[in-house]
Amino acid sequence: MTAPDRPSLADATRGRILFGGDYNPEQWPEETWHEDVRLMREAGVNSVTLGVFSWSRLEPEPGAREFGWLDTLMDLMHTNGIGVVLATPTSAPPPWLGRLYPDTLPRDENGDVEWWGGRQHFSHSSATYRRHAAAITEDLAARYGGHPALTMWHINNEYCTADHGDEAAVAFRRWLREKYGTLDALNTAWGTDFWSQRYDSWEAVLPARRAHYLKNPTQVLDFRRFTSDMLLECYLAERDIVARHTPHIPVTTNFMPLFLGQDAWRWAEEEDVVSVDLYPDPRDPLGAQHGALVQDLTRSQARGPWMLMEQAAGPVNWRGVNHPKPRGLNRLWSLQAVARGADAVCYFQWRQSRQGAEKFHSGMVSHAGERGRTFQEVKQLGAELARISPEVTDSHIIADVAILHDWHAWWAGAQDGRPSTHVDHPAVLHAWHRALWESRLTTDFAHPGHDLGGYRLVVVPQLYALTDAAIDNLLAYVRGGGTLVAGFLTGVADEDDRVRPGGMDPRLRELFGIRTLHEWWPLEAGEHVETDGFRGTLWSEELEAEPDAVESRYKGGELDALPAVLRRDRAWYVSTLPEPEALRALLAGIAADAGARPVLEGLPPEVEAVRRGELLFLLHHGREPVTVRLPGTHHDLLTGTSRTDEITLGRYDVMVLRS
Repeated sequence: MTAPDRPSLADATRGRILFGGDYNPEQWPEETWHEDVRLMREAGVNSVTLGVFSWSRLEPEPGAREFGWLDTLMDLMHTNGIGVVLATPTSAPPPWLGRLYPDTLPRDENGDVEWWGGRQHFSHSSATYRRHAAAITEDLAARYGGHPALTMWHINNEYCTADHGDEAAVAFRRWLREKYGTLDALNTAWGTDFWSQRYDSWEAVLPARRAHYLKNPTQVLDFRRFTSDMLLECYLAERDIVARHTPHIPVTTNFMPLFLGQDAWRWAEEEDVVSVDLYPDPRDPLGAQHGALVQDLTRSQARGPWMLMEQAAGPVNWRGVNHPKPRGLNRLWSLQAVARGADAVCYFQWRQSRQGAEKFHSGMVSHAGERGRTFQEVKQLGAELARISPEVTDSHIIADVAILHDWHAWWAGAQDGRPSTHVDHPAVLHAWHRALWESRLTTDFAHPGHDLGGYRLVVVPQLYALTDAAIDNLLAYVRGGGTLVAGFLTGVADEDDRVRPGGMDPRLRELFGIRTLHEWWPLEAGEHVETDGFRGTLWSEELEAEPDAVESRYKGGELDALPAVLRRDRAWYVSTLPEPEALRALLAGIAADAGARPVLEGLPPEVEAVRRGELLFLLHHGREPVTVRLPGTHHDLLTGTSRTDEITLGRYDVMVLRS
């Protein structure tokens, strides 16, 4: 199918916000299934995901098929008006697969086997694994492709497996041959003259296994690329099977937010529905901002409405201390996702497990049962989502600001042997997004190779490695009238992790007015530098700049009077990480000059405002009541009431307003 012919999330939502979650009925006796359906109907659940971890139930021994229990559940869901997102169960192979076929088990960088007994214990490069995964997928698609309950396919789950074993080594060599063609080209790209690493045979090339000292950085970079591509091959193989049977049914697999192991830009192009799992820490004062970042990134990958595949209705089970969500927070964060483009709000999972590794991970029905606070809040949310669905689904968000992010740049920069182990790409990304979020500026994310012409402001928190084409794209954006702001360690290396001449690409140095980048001066944890306008953290640089390009200078210390922030026309460069208030003020001022405006001016600091289509979402992330002045009369879709000129928001309150 060509892209315009592919189904979309709208084919599954059918004008509703999907509401529900992963349902694992195989953990419960059949009498519980009917109780579950009663509670689902009471809560307004209209979608469940079945079969994610059911391979051993569906195929209890090699070649056997036990579909009767799933037949019953598919029929039960359809009878009760609940759609099914049917999963292929291939993320958790049954024990017999690893026992009979050890080649299906992955090996870590030390060569140790990752055994069955958990999940994701499969080698992405194993022909045996792929054959068995295809067989169970084929039979599922053939049996249920015509079932009226089926609304979407969910392939595997949270693809995250790396493999350093022998079969992966063969696949890695094949991948490298396709990429480079010759050993000479590989040796050049990997810089193998360093430390006598030059290869004379393809058979000598290995995955990035444990080494005595530092590994070859470009080998590690290519191994990350290879791993993402091999997992994508697994996804595509199963996707193509179900698409052949049901070309009208959309297909997804769930991302983990900012997961290091997948190039999610490339993956998103192969999904009909882009979905994500999102678990902010309820004790984190910036949990809502983390949620907003993931939501903005996922919406940008989807280029429109997206699916919140998993969240927690209460506590999770993997943190050192697993706190529940306070009253109202689940509702607030769920509606925040809708405000930022989600047309599906789902959970892991429906009923909290009584056994297994995640028995203390919450469910929509917790151990407290239907009288518990968690389920009562779920019921309220389900009713509210149904109320606003007709005016929300398939509507879009317009952003004037784009944040650039690229997994390859992250992979290249996140290695040993760098100037500072304190520089963490996701943390820097969060800092810049936070500054824009707190300025009430709605942001998209974009790849450095995307068309940027529709944005008034483009910010680059950090892109350590950039291709020539990406640099040309940034230059063209500025020449076309756009405003660009870049942070430190941007444009340092090319796509092979080869340091650019002068420590930063010469074209970028000219763009920002940098004559010479003499030295990087990373800061210790807790250390800071003063400038004539703010305090910087994490990093600083010894720069020589064009005199007319200096906006701010360092004060005191080794870098006294040297440039800290540079500006040439519409191109800015920030050589440190300003403290949060300073970064917010800097970016808000640049955005205003570029013509990017907040959604609303003068909001209390705890209130987030997002426009989606014709609707204005006000989300209060505080516990004490606040008042928002909003001239005119607005109708709140959640309560059915109208407000004029002034709106009061209570603890963790949300309003969805139509003028």
